[in-house]
Amino acid sequence: MAQTASIAAKQFATFLSDSENGIAPAVSKLAADSGIALAAIPPGQIISQNVPAAIAERAAAVKYPVVHVYSNRVRNSLTEKFRKFSGKIQTVAEVRVSQDRMEGLEDQTRLYVDAVTQVLDSNRGSWGQGMFYAGGYEVAFEPVQQGGKNLMQVARVTFEVDLSS
Repeated sequence: MAQTASIAAKQFATFLSDSENGIAPAVSKLAADSGIALAAIPPGQIISQNVPAAIAERAAAVKYPVVHVYSNRVRNSLTEKFRKFSGKIQTVAEVRVSQDRMEGLEDQTRLYVDAVTQVLDSNRGSWGQGMFYAGGYEVAFEPVQQGGKNLMQVARVTFEVDLSS
């Protein structure tokens, strides 16, 4: 079950890290289109781990913006009766943006979320290893809080991946 929970998150982190179709080219295009300066998100800032921001900052030096990708729910509904697992993996891409001023923080967070959803949109269909992404997602924005470089905003993009193994 543990491997099942992480397989979709690791695959999506791979998609985000792709140099041609990942988050880096999506961010640079959105920055150019919107006229808002956005820092790049290199592959080292795409982390396959579910860890609260406060603990992540105490454990290691964190560079912002950062994307945490993890699975938070696995549902084995046995839709295919003779499979070991056939169900849905709920996966989350959590975007964390931090800076020392309130101005522009929410705009930057929304653009980074747009980049994540563009990567999702471009990877609809089969993900290999029995995984299939149909295309739906939900975005939730948290209010700006203390953290990071003084102020931080977190947004979660939640989606489900069908898995049959």
